[in-house]
Amino acid sequence: MRLTNKSVLIPGASRPIGRAIARKFGNEGAFLILPHYDWPDSTKEMITEFKDAGFSFFAYPADLRDEVAVKKLVVEIKNRTEHLDFLINNIERGGMPVVHGSYDLDHNKNQWDLEITTTLKAKWLLYHHCLPLIQNSDSGSIVNISSISALTGRSGPGAFFFNDGYSAANRATQSLTETWSREVAPDIRVNELMLGLIESRHGPGTRGWELLTEQDKNEIHNHILLKRAGYPEEVAKTVFFLAVEASYITGSVLKMDGGFTLGGAKVPPIPPGIL
Repeated sequence: MRLTNKSVLIPGASRPIGRAIARKFGNEGAFLILPHYDWPDSTKEMITEFKDAGFSFFAYPADLRDEVAVKKLVVEIKNRTEHLDFLINNIERGGMPVVHGSYDLDHNKNQWDLEITTTLKAKWLLYHHCLPLIQNSDSGSIVNISSISALTGRSGPGAFFFNDGYSAANRATQSLTETWSREVAPDIRVNELMLGLIESRHGPGTRGWELLTEQDKNEIHNHILLKRAGYPEEVAKTVFFLAVEASYITGSVLKMDGGFTLGGAKVPPIPPGIL
C-alpha cells in the first residue's frame, strides 16, 4: 500500500463524497484523521464501515468554524502523529435556493454567515493551524474542494442549487489556493478541485434534486456535455491524483463538472461563406 505511514486529514468524511475520498486513502494504507460535526447517523455508519474495513483512523468531533476547536484538533493530531501529509479541505455549507428559498426568510437569517464561515473560513483555519504539521512531511500537499458556483453564481441551470453567499465563498477559495501555493512552495503543493453536479452533492440523491420537475432535470442534463452527474468515486480518484500523484502540479484549479460550465450550446457546421 502506497500510503503506509502517511496521514491525511479529511473533514466531511461522514457524507458520500468525503466518505469516498477517505475510503480511497484508507485502501492505500493512510492513517485517516476524520473531524465531524453534524450528521450523527452518517458518522456512525462511517465509523462502522471503516472499522470493518480495518482502516487506521481517528474520528473526532469538532466545529471547524471555531478556531479554538481547530486548535484542539491539531493537539489531538499531534498526540497521534508527528506529521500530516495530506489536507483534503472538503468542507462547505450551501443553502440550495430550491430548498431554502430567499435569505430574507426568517429561517435563513444566519444562512449567509453559515455559508461563508463553513465554505471559506473553516478551510483557512484548517490550513493555518495544520500547516506546521504539513511542513513536517516530506511529501505534503493540500487539495481544496470547491464548486463551479464560483464561476456560474446563481445563474443558469445551477441557480436551483447555488446561493449567493456560497458562490462568493467558492470564488474566494481560488484566491486561497493560489496564495497558499506561493506561500508553501517548493516543499508543499496546493491545488483545487472545482466540482460540478455530483450525486449526493447538488445532483441526484439530494433533497434539492428531488424537488425539481422532470423538465428541470432534463434541462440540467442537457446543459452538461457528458449528460450526467458525476459520482463520488470519480471525485475520490481525482482528489487522490492531485494530492498524491500530481507531483508537478501546484496552484492549479481543476474543473470536474462534466462540461457544465461550457454549457449545452452546440457547435454548428462551418458556414459555406460568400467567397
